[in-house]
Amino acid sequence: MQKNTADWHRADIVAALKKQGWSIAALSREAGLSSNTLKTALAAPYLKGERIIAAAIGVAA
Repeated sequence: MQKNTADWHRADIVAALKKQGWSIAALSREAGLSSNTLKTALAAPYLKGERIIAAAIGVAA
């Protein structure tokens, strides 16, 4: 299986969110989720979470 080269590193995602004024926990709460829910999107496929994070940093999911 070939890895998708468009995937971002977890630290890059967190840094991009911080540049936009977000933390993972704050963005989760803003989306009406538990504070730790969006951490799942950083570790495993979670399409809803990926879309929320992508919208916050201004990129396509």
